[in-house]
Amino acid sequence: MDQSNHISTNGPTNVPTAVCSQSPIILSAPGREHQLQVRVSAPLTGSNLPVIIFSHGFGSSMDAYAPLVNYWAANGFIVVQPTFLDSRTLSINPKAGHSEAVKAYLEDPRKPDMWRYRVDDAKRILDQLDFIEDSVLGLKGRLNKNLIAVAGHSFGAQTTSTLLGTRVLNADGSLSENLSDPRIKAGVLLSAGGRGGKALSRFAKEHFPHLNQSYKEMNIPTLIVAGDNDRSQLTVIGPEWFTDAYHLSPGANALVTLFGGEHMLGGISGYLVTETTDENPNRVHAVQRLTWAYLRSALYPKDSAWMDACTWLAANPNPQGNVIIK
Repeated sequence: MDQSNHISTNGPTNVPTAVCSQSPIILSAPGREHQLQVRVSAPLTGSNLPVIIFSHGFGSSMDAYAPLVNYWAANGFIVVQPTFLDSRTLSINPKAGHSEAVKAYLEDPRKPDMWRYRVDDAKRILDQLDFIEDSVLGLKGRLNKNLIAVAGHSFGAQTTSTLLGTRVLNADGSLSENLSDPRIKAGVLLSAGGRGGKALSRFAKEHFPHLNQSYKEMNIPTLIVAGDNDRSQLTVIGPEWFTDAYHLSPGANALVTLFGGEHMLGGISGYLVTETTDENPNRVHAVQRLTWAYLRSALYPKDSAWMDACTWLAANPNPQGNVIIK
């Protein structure tokens, strides 16, 4: 079945397709300290398939987020995952815990520009889609390079939002350069940090100045996903900080708030990972279905996937969350 022409009725697809993943694929990245490696996941069947570039959270890698990536690929997307320079897999001690990784990151001289390096890597992927297509067995001629979406979690959501038009504020309050990319048609932000300024904690202002950002310039259609129990040391505001991207951006036209959801949204970063503090398979499934459906309808406006998914969520006797739409 050619999933590019599939119109959703009761779910993603009648029968999810088997998925093949290939890694590492090495992309050209002159001057980068480490090779730019990506993982590509694709359904075994289907043609004219849209593309998602997924940005991992701090310290993670291209090998994480299988619950989301496998679901998206099984239901008709090509998913490309880079390993960014902040990944623990590139450190001297790749098995370091989260606190050790944070300590190493805070001491990394590249830290002030790490957010820019991530955006640069994502654009390298966009520039080299032809090479990626030629490098993955069985992928040749199956991509629709005019239908590109981006998604990201946590630090990866900040990377993604920058690609969608969010601007970092300089120390004097002026906007940094516009790093958005016109090739991108839609986005999903998962656990995305909110507004800067007085909303940031002292720790965030000192170590993560890129979080002092403006969403007013993010005009591309975007879904925001937040947990209503996501509490962070990066802000003096509570979990509502993670909904700012919806309220402050003209492009963000939908917000999913997950009941009881913490930063990992039930466990989206992997199967049985220790970093998940709110493990909940039903919550993960809600994220899977809603994110897939949003991107499906954003890229194919005649597809009812998004409305179907919203109806499905609301009809559940024990819903995992709610949706508001502009």
